[in-house]
Amino acid sequence: MRGRIIKGIGGFYYVRCVEAGQGEKEGPGFTGGIYECRAKGIFRKDNLRLLVGDEVEMDVLDEEKMLGNISCLLPRRSRLVRPAVANVDQALVIFSAVKPRPSFNLLDRFLVMMGQQGMPCVVCFNKLDIDEGQAWKEYSRIYRACGYPVLGVSARTGEGIDGLREVLEGRITTVAGPSGVGKSSVINCLQSEIVMETGEISARAERGKHTTRHSELIALGGDTYIMDTPGFSSLGLFELEKGELSSFYPEFSEYEGNCRFTGCSHIGERDCGVKDAVAEGRISRMRYENYCLLYQELDRVAPGSRAYRGGCP
Repeated sequence: MRGRIIKGIGGFYYVRCVEAGQGEKEGPGFTGGIYECRAKGIFRKDNLRLLVGDEVEMDVLDEEKMLGNISCLLPRRSRLVRPAVANVDQALVIFSAVKPRPSFNLLDRFLVMMGQQGMPCVVCFNKLDIDEGQAWKEYSRIYRACGYPVLGVSARTGEGIDGLREVLEGRITTVAGPSGVGKSSVINCLQSEIVMETGEISARAERGKHTTRHSELIALGGDTYIMDTPGFSSLGLFELEKGELSSFYPEFSEYEGNCRFTGCSHIGERDCGVKDAVAEGRISRMRYENYCLLYQELDRVAPGSRAYRGGCP
């Protein structure tokens, strides 16, 4: 029997199957066909880690109790290192428009990290119902200019949720975001079978607590899934050379041909096309300043490098 791992906890894997008469139940409201499984010893012997999102073959041990053993891992079409999930088509990163105010440095880190793994990203701003100044529209303008799809929603009122469903349709989407942005509330708006725990926001610090403790694949119907992943508050860029960073800022590419020097870092050099575009408002200064901060971080951690002493113009 074939199925997909929707959750893994404490050495147990929960496999959602749609074979053996379960197929007619596929769709919204489908709750059957989930087997509690162990992985056969060959996976441990080969040091092969099973991931949420993996398609597998399993042997049924007890049909009534819905117990089984995973016997074979089917080929993966994609794999992410962080979060560690498989067969994902896109990433949806959720930030709040207000309360807490979005950390764009954190958002840019996530976009770079997903770019390293070749994963398309959709940016979503929640809490439009309390965004009285409509700040999210300016945020949307900035990131759409960089080539990212951007959505605005309100988990409280349902605004924008139908548009979000269209973006998710027919895909497996990993959902991530920092604490307190209403990520679990948005997921609850999209489905009714698994009610995600939501957390309160600290009035003083405008921060929330993480409510997702493990990755879990949630069926929205048919071949549409969302994969909730534990929240993040900081992200380190892994194995990225500082000279590669600009390639993950797609808005730079149009202007890099105007740089005087080949391999321009776009920070301390003269006659830099990217810096000129920032000064003229054609590249977001906020995005550029985040680029400088990330470049500084990569320069600082590079083996044998001297500490970065530059700054943003």
